[in-house]
Amino acid sequence: MKTLKRSVIALAVALLCLPAAADEGMWLLPLLEKMNIKTMQQMGCELSASDIYNINHSSLKDAVVHFGGGCTGEVVSSRGLLLTNHHCGYSSIQRLSTVEHDYLTDGYWAMDFSQELPVPGLTVTFMESMTDVTKQLEKAARKAKDDNQRDSLMNAAAQKMIDEAVGGNKFLSATVSALYGGNYFYLIVYKIYRDVRFVGAPPSSIGKFGADTDNWMWPRHTCDFSMFRIYSDANGNPAEYSPDNVPYNPATHLAISLKGINEGDFSMIIGYPGSTNRYLTGPEISMVRAGNEAGIYCRGHRQEVLMADMLADPAVRLKYASKYSSSSNYWKNWIGMNEQIANLKVEERRYENDNAFRNWIAAKPGRNKKYAGVLDEIYSLVDKMTQYDVNLTYLTESLGRVEIGSVANNVSTRLRNYDSFNEATRADLMDAVLTYMEGFYKDYNMPTDVKVTKEMIRVAKDKLPADLLPEFFEVIDSEFAGDIDAYVDDLFATSAFSSLEKAKTDIAAKAANGRISFVDDPAYMFVQDYRTVGIAVSLAYNELAEKLEAAHKKYIAGQLEMNAGKAVYPDANSTMRLTYGTVKAYEPKDGVIYKYYTTLKGVMEKEDPDNWEFVVPAKLKELYAAKDFGRYANPDGSMPNCFIMTGDITGGNSGSPVFNGRGELTGLAFDGNWEAMSGDIIFEPDLQRCICVDIRYVLFIIDKFGGAGYLLNEMTLN
Repeated sequence: MKTLKRSVIALAVALLCLPAAADEGMWLLPLLEKMNIKTMQQMGCELSASDIYNINHSSLKDAVVHFGGGCTGEVVSSRGLLLTNHHCGYSSIQRLSTVEHDYLTDGYWAMDFSQELPVPGLTVTFMESMTDVTKQLEKAARKAKDDNQRDSLMNAAAQKMIDEAVGGNKFLSATVSALYGGNYFYLIVYKIYRDVRFVGAPPSSIGKFGADTDNWMWPRHTCDFSMFRIYSDANGNPAEYSPDNVPYNPATHLAISLKGINEGDFSMIIGYPGSTNRYLTGPEISMVRAGNEAGIYCRGHRQEVLMADMLADPAVRLKYASKYSSSSNYWKNWIGMNEQIANLKVEERRYENDNAFRNWIAAKPGRNKKYAGVLDEIYSLVDKMTQYDVNLTYLTESLGRVEIGSVANNVSTRLRNYDSFNEATRADLMDAVLTYMEGFYKDYNMPTDVKVTKEMIRVAKDKLPADLLPEFFEVIDSEFAGDIDAYVDDLFATSAFSSLEKAKTDIAAKAANGRISFVDDPAYMFVQDYRTVGIAVSLAYNELAEKLEAAHKKYIAGQLEMNAGKAVYPDANSTMRLTYGTVKAYEPKDGVIYKYYTTLKGVMEKEDPDNWEFVVPAKLKELYAAKDFGRYANPDGSMPNCFIMTGDITGGNSGSPVFNGRGELTGLAFDGNWEAMSGDIIFEPDLQRCICVDIRYVLFIIDKFGGAGYLLNEMTLN
């Protein structure tokens, strides 16, 4: 979801949540001993806090990774074998696929190390440590005379900590993350592995079964997993890709349970949740809802164009599969979020919380002195910001999605100072630009972009106020008699960026003449007109957002004081967190109860050979008919698919390991449920569920369907 602008040291400020209800919370691992472990053990956890997080010996956290910077994964063998979701590996699989070798459609299984496919640019990141450095930073800022100097001193101290932690090692990174509204700071050190290879995945008809229709829905029957392997140098250290690298031998790997799950079982998840907004005021939720509506409108129009071309041409489908999937995921998320904000009266409940805070302030004179007017200030700022937010969304989600504009802007920016460099630097720069363009145009189809561009210009014209329409609209009116189609056709016909060949030829000719400039290129002019408006709106928005940040800091301080002594957790900000709960069914509406698990029978019931979202592979139907489920079946003989538990997750948790009370892997988290789509804003204990693929279904597909049972020999199966 879209979030408000926040300025912090290295990462976005994490806001304090309200006191946690049962099963709610994205908890910091170093604080488990203090805040959570007793409750977890009472619920059925058999581990100690040090079994989960320890910097002196291996623990569960050492087997959980940040996959590709946007998902979570887990190490499941002593040879660096890694599991994550199919949708997390989707873009990597797409990049490796061709029409002749369509791994998205057909799946892929490496039968030995030599068949594992390198994925350029893919990284796997381990968290080495997470240390509270609040006191050190406060000490560094003690002599500050004002807020600006305080920020400067703290930034300098934080950068020194980061430099010392990394020590010039390009495979290490560090950040100082602000948590609890900037009241606490943690230095987090990571180790990054850059040689990651694709091992296997089921066809999309299994790994993406149900596609958009079933996305964010329960009951679910998707075997959402893919497999990769981490490679290192001979000493186990990170290394750039080399055929001489070897499978990584990790500090620990996860044991896998074949015993299954039952309702009421303790269950926990460790992962990298991206962002939540659990502490917004009433009007801020209204702003989120308005921004969502704008995004829904724009993405809906663009996706309709993309899907039509994807269904018509397999080559286009491969080029745009990952782009479409990424877009539609949050398009549907926004729809669900707005629906549940209304259904669950989220705004009304937050206004009630705001009023409770006002009453708390008024109860004591000292509080009034510190916090009087802070809510009024927030309300006033948000009232001014909302239309800016909506307009920015319309701009970025329409004109900002025109691909020819994107490549024109990227190349022109890279080559902006080309003329001033020496010959060696020019050569390096040109190599980098050509590499970028080859990657871009590999997944680009000009006729599709033409259609999208026409549609997005119409969307912008319909939804933006006249004073925010970019200057090229004047060109459309004056030179093309208002004909958007004619303008776009001319743009693509005359721009050097409409194909790789034209771009390379144009750049080479400009370089030979000693000066590279694209000021006369129609695609460059288009994107500059769009950016001029976008920058102006962003500046106005950000000026208000900075004031809102300052008001929020005071607001959060009041909430900390009001909730003193209660267990609280910071909002998600892509740092490692733990959530726990139980395996549990739920009642989405009166008279309807959803069981806590699904089986392969449901796949067969959903089959629709005329709908690409619900096609079932012939081999899977054969295995089902023969009841050839091996050791992966339930005690009653059925083949488990997915299950739900009451944990607290969000985007970024995709691929996270789901553990039983013994710390064994029981599944992979991959989705939330429709009835609680407002969960990034407020946790709904009666409705909110984490949807997980049962690890037994994953193993069944690897072994029985994929014929890659040899991979299970690496794993620890209990």
